[in-house]
Amino acid sequence: MRGTEDPLEVQYVTIHGHRRAFVKAGSGPAILLLHGMACDHTTWNPIIRRLARRHTVIAPDLLGHGRSDKPRADYSVGGYANGMRDLLTVLGIDRVTVVGHSLGGGVAMQFAYQFPERTERVALIAPGGLGREVTPIIRAVTLPGFHTAMGLATLPGVRHAVTGSLRGLKRTGHPVLRDLGEIADIVEHLKDPRSRRALAHVVRACVDLRGQIITMVDRAYLTQEMPLCLIWGQDDQVIPATHAARIRSVAPGVRVTITPGCGHFPHKEDPELVVSTLERFIRTTQPATHHRGRWRALLKNGAPAGVVIPDSRVVTIA
Repeated sequence: MRGTEDPLEVQYVTIHGHRRAFVKAGSGPAILLLHGMACDHTTWNPIIRRLARRHTVIAPDLLGHGRSDKPRADYSVGGYANGMRDLLTVLGIDRVTVVGHSLGGGVAMQFAYQFPERTERVALIAPGGLGREVTPIIRAVTLPGFHTAMGLATLPGVRHAVTGSLRGLKRTGHPVLRDLGEIADIVEHLKDPRSRRALAHVVRACVDLRGQIITMVDRAYLTQEMPLCLIWGQDDQVIPATHAARIRSVAPGVRVTITPGCGHFPHKEDPELVVSTLERFIRTTQPATHHRGRWRALLKNGAPAGVVIPDSRVVTIA
């Protein structure tokens, strides 16, 4: 029974003077789980133990999140990818299947791009970087008054009213309100002013008032050397699931699963489906083997112009 399980032990390691928190479970081929913006490793709790039956699972708190330090630092996706390489090196793990959600999806793709020799596969769950559109809530973080406004919204009495209202709206069951429970959890997280400052740095590195700045589309063709899958909740109100269609024309062989009845957090709403999808993806693909010559040729030749790859597969789970 899930309720009787002991909590996963949070471990710590200091790298470049900053303490990083993470959990590690299981044994076997390694999986690195990268959470989304203003979340932490606990977002993966519904699937960590299931994946740990066959794999070594590492789920860190990204810098500026959870129990990791929150310094004035580099919060770009490239900086996060470097941090994950260093964490894996300290843990003695050479190669991983990297799984990223939302912001973590952008970090996962950046990790694969920067360190292909350490990446066996990439799995993305509702990732950033496939289009400009993103919820106005995230765009609002870039406004000058965000820190003050969120400070007021997270005062004890006000915070309880705000989070209670958000969770109550979610319980109505309307698809548009599906993600409000998780947003309530994020509001709780932002009661720490250090978390609010870190979040502002994170958002400004990848979003402005017009939407997402960073993109993975221009380099997604490199995944023809690496297995790639994509999972997206059909009712996602944070980053629209319509972005999933864009990856088909730029990422050869991508496996796309759209999950009805899920929003931005399918790994929390339907963990059994997400685990089975990830395990099938790992079981039926060979780990990427990095070859400098092939990588050089890909970079030199660039992406195929306007080609929709015929072996891309989209699966809708009813």
